[in-house]
Order: sequence, then C-alpha cells, then structure tokens
Amino acid sequence: MSTTVVIRPGKLAGAVTPPPSKSQAHRLIIAAALARGESRLENVDLSQDIRATLSCMEALGARWSLKDRTLTVGGLGGAAQLAGRLPRFDCGESGSTLRFLIPIALAAAGGGVFTGHGRLMQRPQKPYFDLFHRKGIFWEQRDGGLTVKGRLTPGEYALPGDVSSQFITGLLYALPLVEGESAVTLTTPLESRDYVSMTLQALDQFGVSVQETASGYRLSGPQAYVGTDGAVETDWSQAAFWYGANLLGGQVEILNLNRSSAQGDMRVVPYSRQLARPGDVALDVSQCPDLVPPLAAMAAVRTGECRLVNAARLRLKESDRLATVTQTLRTLGAAVEEGADSLTFHGLPALEGGAAVDCCNDHRIAMMAAVAACACRRPVTLLGAECVNKSYPGFWEDYRQLGGDLDVLISG
Repeated sequence: MSTTVVIRPGKLAGAVTPPPSKSQAHRLIIAAALARGESRLENVDLSQDIRATLSCMEALGARWSLKDRTLTVGGLGGAAQLAGRLPRFDCGESGSTLRFLIPIALAAAGGGVFTGHGRLMQRPQKPYFDLFHRKGIFWEQRDGGLTVKGRLTPGEYALPGDVSSQFITGLLYALPLVEGESAVTLTTPLESRDYVSMTLQALDQFGVSVQETASGYRLSGPQAYVGTDGAVETDWSQAAFWYGANLLGGQVEILNLNRSSAQGDMRVVPYSRQLARPGDVALDVSQCPDLVPPLAAMAAVRTGECRLVNAARLRLKESDRLATVTQTLRTLGAAVEEGADSLTFHGLPALEGGAAVDCCNDHRIAMMAAVAACACRRPVTLLGAECVNKSYPGFWEDYRQLGGDLDVLISG
C-alpha cells in the first residue's frame, strides 16, 4: 500500500506523547529474549523495526505476547534449541536488528541466514567481516542474503568506533554467552557513544556485567541474562520533530520525556535553543546522527547560517540522508548545500512549498518534510509517506491532532 499525504501549511499546537524509544526497545527485547525466565516490558509499540527484532528473537526460540502495550517475553536462556539447523532471520529494514543479531546468532545458534528489505542488505558489515576473517568464522553474502556459520570464541575483538556503534552493541550482547575472558577494543574514537551507554544500561538491568576500559570494554563469560520487568522510555529522536515544529512557530507540548535519559538525542534541547537565536552556528552531529533531519528543518527557516558537521555516517542510513535531506528541502525552497560530511543552510524566513517530494522510503525524511511544511507558503505533497511506519506508525494521526491540515490518500 502506498500513502500520499497532502499538507496545507499551518502552525501546530497541542500536547503529544512521542512513541517509545525504538533504540531502547530493541535492547530490552533482545536481553529479555536471551534471559532465563519471563520478562515484562511496558510502553512497547509494534513499529516495523520492533516487529523485526521480535521476529528474529522468535526464530531463536524466544516467545512473546503483547497486551495493552505491555510485552511479555519468554526467554531462551542464552542458547537456542534448533535441532542443528541454522535459523533464518528476516530483519526487515532494521539496521539495529541485523547488526545486533549477527554475533548473537553465532553465540546462541552457531550462525544464521539473514535477509532484509530496502537498502538494508547493502549497508556495510565490513567490521564484522574483518573480525570473522581473523576468527575463522564463515560468512557469505549473495542474492540479497547473508549467511554466517561458526561459534564465537573468547578473546579480543578490535573494531573501529566511527563506523557504527551497532557493531559494538552486537558483540556486547553476544560475548557474555561465550565461556572465557573477552575484550572489545576500539581502534578509532567512538561516535554515537550514548547508544553504547544505552546498551550497557540494558545489560546491567538484565544482570550482565561489562567493564569499561580506556580502550573499550572487557567482560567474562558465560554470564546468565536474568529475566526482569521494565519500561521503554519515550523516544527523544521522535520528540525532536515536535521541537522542530515549535521552532517553526508551533506551540506543541511534548509529554513524558525522561530528562535524565541515556538517549543521546536529548541534544535536541540545547541544539534547538541555539537554532532559535539568530546568527551563524555549527552543530556537531557525530554523537546524534538521527537528529539531522529535524535539525535540518529548523536550520532551513531561521536567520543566519547553520552547518551540521561530522555527518558522513548519514550516507549509510535508510537513504543517503545527506543527499535526501538536501534534495527534499531544496524542493521546498530551502537554501542548502551538501558537503562530503556536512550540510550548510542559509536560513530563510519561509519556504515556498507548492511541490511534491519523494520520501525516499526513509521515515525521518518524511517526518522532516512534514515539519518543514509548517513553514511553507503553499501546500506540500509527500509521496511514499507510509514509511513513517518504520518507527512512528501514529505520526500522521498525531500531526492531525496537533492541528495539522492534511489529507492522507492510500492507494494500491
């Protein structure tokens, strides 16, 4: 089914609770699925990415049910029971699911066959492949799928810290299942450090101990994940779009945010304050790449130049976000220049709009365009707007309840 959304410009106002943190939900669900016993997780929404993680943990032998947004997970105790066959994992379009599960499958089941949709299987896995070459683990990538076979062994795992923290998280989940001492050593400075902090927080919640060191992380195994109860926080990365609507003249009250969260996208608070003031500004997004689309909507409509820097990893997301942010906002009339690892905005008082934009099968591009439409002079048409289901299935409903004047047209 394809969705086209037509937005007539106007300011948003009212109260909204963003969806649960997808990043935290992935981590808690995986820990619960690896644990002994049963866990209950409150405030869970079944976005497409979370469905993918649940499906993959089910493929390992975990069981789950959802009632009134409370997820009950029956864990597999760290070892899959699969009668010698390799499990198959459909990761949808979720990069977190794929990268977290690759080493977990090796530790729990001796490997697996991974598939995905969209750009997922084109996204780089080289840090893992380099490790597998050194550790004697078989891998083969062809026909849109990836097969890995072997067992993780204890020892040192050296990874770059500036490609994706998801590789680090995957190993931190898997190595506690392996008998012996292990270390995850970073060969370059760590970006998206807060995502690893979320991982360590989830591991500790489920009884797994990891020691931070000057060069990375040390841990021993085997350790037992222990089932527990918890709740998923509201998502700061999704809240950032409503911060964007406010900077563009809205009056949206954003509810149920944890001001002491480990989520790195809390940076939207100081960054949006900087953008609310006139003048030139440069914002380092190396630790919060998911904030680039909402920050871009804010930067396009203000007084002064704004540079979003250290953003090269945006090229490896659901779309090449440096290119698609530029393309989308230019179509709406923004003055933006794309660099190799940056975006430069020359702020304007308003955008022209009056155009159709392709959401590029990227949920954050769709939500960015919807926020930018608030500052347009003429209506904006979004093609492929169903992509918000990846992380925020209720986005269009929330947009309308905040006073957004839009038509949602479903076809096919």
